[in-house]
Amino acid sequence: MDFDALVPTMRKLALLAGDRIMEIYDSADFEMRVKSDDSPVTAADEAADEIISEGLRAAFPDVTLITEEQADSHALSAKTFLIVDPLDGTKEFIQRRGDFTVNIAYVEDGVPLRGIVYAPAKGRLFYTDASGQSVEETGALHKDVVGDLVPMAVSKPDNAALMVVASKSHRDQATDDYIGKYMVRDMTSAGSSLKFCLVATGEADIYPRLGRTMEWDTAAGDAVLRGAGGTVVRFDDHTPLAYGKGGWDNPFFIAYAPGVELK
Repeated sequence: MDFDALVPTMRKLALLAGDRIMEIYDSADFEMRVKSDDSPVTAADEAADEIISEGLRAAFPDVTLITEEQADSHALSAKTFLIVDPLDGTKEFIQRRGDFTVNIAYVEDGVPLRGIVYAPAKGRLFYTDASGQSVEETGALHKDVVGDLVPMAVSKPDNAALMVVASKSHRDQATDDYIGKYMVRDMTSAGSSLKFCLVATGEADIYPRLGRTMEWDTAAGDAVLRGAGGTVVRFDDHTPLAYGKGGWDNPFFIAYAPGVELK
């Protein structure tokens, strides 16, 4: 893959999709329906998916594309693929909480090598550059002009005073019980893939997820965290979370800054 071509393409498509999402978000009302898996979907999910999918297929026609909103793509299998969640955090979108993101990632041999996470309502843009270093872009976020880039790096955690980030919409007793095994200084909640980014920027030390997720939910955030020096492992055996699994389901996992003493 030509990462010098891939990264600008992902960046521009994420920004374009974000603009369309915000047009719908700021409208007086928008349609919502429930998919066969009982998850919600809106016109914003579908519009963003169309923008991103058309752009990626035009730029990289030979690379398999997996996207949440296109069920026919879920039957595909490949070692190398692009994977998209055009609007992660649909519940946050519907409730107008702002914690939703656009997610695009490139996976090779089970590893998310490049990814972009854009939170349009918050104006925060995180991605891996062509070299694999994760950066947060600040400024006006123009489509064709890259702004100031701040290199991202995970924290140096203090295991006697950890900062934990957990899901805003999917918090449960099992998660609380697991967090209770650590010495926690403070805890915050966030929606969508922003949780990975908070670990990647050093704003949190650990993000445990004891709940169902799909690969398109996590691949971009995982790539950003890896590019900032972080790690994502399976909850059960602490081996690296891999991608390209049959069915695209993830096991429970832990995203963290190295130095956290996992329980």
